[in-house]
Amino acid sequence: MKAILALEDGTIFHGNSFGIDGEVIGEIVFNTGMTGYQEVLTDPSYCGQIVAMTYPLIGNYGINLEDMESSKPQVRGFIVRELCSNPSNWRSVETLGAYLKKNNIIGIEGIDTRELTRILRDKGTMKGIISTDVNFNFDARVEEIKAYVTEMPVYQVTTREVIHYEGSGFRVALLDYGIKQNIIRSLLKRNCEVYVFPAWTKAEDILAVNPDGIMLSNGPGDPKDCKDEINTIKQLMGKKPIFGICLGHQLTALANNADTTRLKYGHRGCNHPVKDIKKDLTYITSQNHGYTIVEDSLDKNRMEVSHINMNDGTIEGIRYKDMPVFTVQFHPEASPGPADTAYLFDEFMELMKKFKNQLCQSGNWNGGI
Repeated sequence: MKAILALEDGTIFHGNSFGIDGEVIGEIVFNTGMTGYQEVLTDPSYCGQIVAMTYPLIGNYGINLEDMESSKPQVRGFIVRELCSNPSNWRSVETLGAYLKKNNIIGIEGIDTRELTRILRDKGTMKGIISTDVNFNFDARVEEIKAYVTEMPVYQVTTREVIHYEGSGFRVALLDYGIKQNIIRSLLKRNCEVYVFPAWTKAEDILAVNPDGIMLSNGPGDPKDCKDEINTIKQLMGKKPIFGICLGHQLTALANNADTTRLKYGHRGCNHPVKDIKKDLTYITSQNHGYTIVEDSLDKNRMEVSHINMNDGTIEGIRYKDMPVFTVQFHPEASPGPADTAYLFDEFMELMKKFKNQLCQSGNWNGGI
């Protein structure tokens, strides 16, 4: 069926719908990954967004039952240059179009995603609409499109109850702000016992399970909207080792009086170069964020930049000098993307071990990391 993609600035693309017919409004963003569309679709950090893939052919290996980062698609809509309707992969159980239709997601194909990406890079991320309405009138809808907001997306995607995974190693309390499943898999692979908590869980309830360490997950939206979660992190700082990823990285900085700002068009893809300053090595990372920490806002006596983005110089990691806390903006769990930075999970294991040993020997923690 014929469909249109209309941006809030008045730009209109014509294509064909797949998935379901209808219409949806959302924030238009682009992802530069050549593969990994299934992980992108199911990443809770995309809540409220319509995602455009810059790679021209999408759907060529279908949908399988393994590469899910949550139980369902989290995007509001999906944009591709060319949809493959005849996938070829031994794991495939259905086509991309059938998967979106089953989950009531609208997609559009046949538009120039290169031009769309250039517009978003030049003008910045903007809101838009996908519609199959033959009588669609942009002038009548433009104010509605511009006014679209996703209210507290973290609360839309977080778990509603505590989930417990058995393990024989360190006990980790994992705050779910929109967690990707591969974070849980990465901990279980290291034999951790994991408690997954809803985003709104109070500090005392988290500490009540006596974790060896605390992880703060990725998630969608503006970190400054998460005021209660920031306050909880303030109460957790210094009590246990903390490892934050993506939104968890930003919330930890805000809990330590730093500032965040919106990026023009964000970092989304599985091919972003990041330098580990201490190791003096550059890694290719998976990323999905629209905000970054303002470097001038850091308390340099307590916080040091550990990783930087080699494309634009933005902060990609922070280590806290006076507490057992470190955070990164990128996704070391990848999925999709390279596993180059999975070593950070091992560093978290070592930090929990060090913290536990020092408490046993002296009864207190005597420094950062």
